Amino acid sequence: MPLKRLTRGARLSLARLPVFGHGRRLPPSPVHNVRDLWPGDPVVGARLVRGSLTWAGYTHPVGPGMWDAPEFEPVFREGLLGFRWLRDLRAVGTDAARLKARALVDDWLHHPSQNPLALECGVIGARVAAWLGHYDFFAASASDAFRQRLMARILVEGRTIAALMPPERHDWHALAALKGLLAVAVAMPEYTGFLARYRRYIDTVVEHQVLPDGWHVERSPEVQLRALRELAEMRAMMQAVQHALPHSVALALDKMSPVLRAMRHGDGGLALFNGSHERSAALVEMVLSQATRTRVVASSMPDGGFVRAQAGRSLLLVDVGVPAPHGHDRNAHAGTLSFEFSCARQRLIVNCGGGVLPAWKEALRQTAAHSVVVVEEMSSSEFGADGTLRRRPAHVGVEHAVAEGAHWLNLSHDGYHASAGATYYRRLYLGGDGEILRGEDVLEGERELAFVLRLHLHPSVNAVDAQDGSILLEAGEQHWRFRAMGGVVDLEESVYHGGPSPCRTLQLVVRVDPAARAAGDAPPSEEAGGPPSGASGTALVSPGRVRQVVRWAFRREKLLLLA
Repeated sequence: MPLKRLTRGARLSLARLPVFGHGRRLPPSPVHNVRDLWPGDPVVGARLVRGSLTWAGYTHPVGPGMWDAPEFEPVFREGLLGFRWLRDLRAVGTDAARLKARALVDDWLHHPSQNPLALECGVIGARVAAWLGHYDFFAASASDAFRQRLMARILVEGRTIAALMPPERHDWHALAALKGLLAVAVAMPEYTGFLARYRRYIDTVVEHQVLPDGWHVERSPEVQLRALRELAEMRAMMQAVQHALPHSVALALDKMSPVLRAMRHGDGGLALFNGSHERSAALVEMVLSQATRTRVVASSMPDGGFVRAQAGRSLLLVDVGVPAPHGHDRNAHAGTLSFEFSCARQRLIVNCGGGVLPAWKEALRQTAAHSVVVVEEMSSSEFGADGTLRRRPAHVGVEHAVAEGAHWLNLSHDGYHASAGATYYRRLYLGGDGEILRGEDVLEGERELAFVLRLHLHPSVNAVDAQDGSILLEAGEQHWRFRAMGGVVDLEESVYHGGPSPCRTLQLVVRVDPAARAAGDAPPSEEAGGPPSGASGTALVSPGRVRQVVRWAFRREKLLLLA
């Protein structure tokens, strides 16, 4: 390992040397145009014209000579040094925005950041791809001297990425690095080593990240979108120069696109699993259209560990997989067996989202931020100080049957075995017309445990206690009724972070507290209209084993007026 690092360091030092011979071999401009495919945000761009950048939930003044300001948070600094914000200035489209972009790039060319993050290959890849993708916007009308400096720096950045191969990070940032290397190869085809280096590593990186069913190894719809976006840009570059796309990239595009389509709700946004946000439906559709011409939706996702059950106009998405493996688990949530439920374009039951700021990200990783059972205020996975998973379910059981349009799911995991000596079972039934969703949540262990079933509501859903043991839900023109038995039903406050900032919402809770019941403090549970048949509550299933059951149901009402 020390020898490998020494060799890598020597290659990096050589790569960062300035271009000799006054750049006589440098093309005066990119030989082939590299086009940035994605829309920018004119609001963010207008703010940047005035001297401040908003990125990843943070806003700071930025300008010439401020690349290494000590107050920048790491995630903000990564965004700043990656230059993806050039598309926001392009979205403004004014001369002031063009001159701001040119001034910031020119300052970098003279006084680049000295922060180590600036030399991470994923950041370099994003930066050089952004420069080339917006060349016509900020550089084409600039002076010859500026364009020569820019092309010389692009060559150095390309050499740096090549020297840093293979990437040390094994997430979607490795794809960003290779995209940047390919962009330099397209812009400067005379330097054939860049394309050779790209082809040498792309297959390994893609195969390491993409599972056989098309899921990205991190099991996050948002990471799926980001990885697919990087691959789609590679496809566009290869098409522009009429080069054959590497087979691994073509195969990944064909497999990943149906998975991303499968993880969209009827409103076009993403489901909120493992750190995801809804994202713009238009952006998701744009990425999919650039990735593939087909509109296939994945029907089976056994490697990624998700079930998609659709009946009528209703959609049920369930996390039925073991959390992402070590090395890919920094975005993993403790949401095993959680689900989201929507009808047409209306989200009903959701997870709480991914968060943007670190405190929110940490809080929303916990099991309590998901629509699933929480046992004794613990999470089904445990997080270490470095953000990776220290404990996770080892076994997740999945059975999915379909008959006459109806779906039955029998699920289980052992995430609470080490901490509470219990196994969690969940049964879900979605009727063939999509207008009834029933569930049964079971804990089986050595003793009675306190637990809470939490079902978080989308902020657009209104809910009131019907005073008869049921909860009435109103979502646009849709009306639903929730009933449960086996615990105390209540409405509590919750939070939803499916967008850039958190907002208030409500959650349905069914609370089981053996201590309160033994003391006679817990009110009697109500009969649930429609959950799976059989007794609810607590039962002795075998010597030394206790089984606790909560049954519940959502049923769509034809007409319901909330007072």
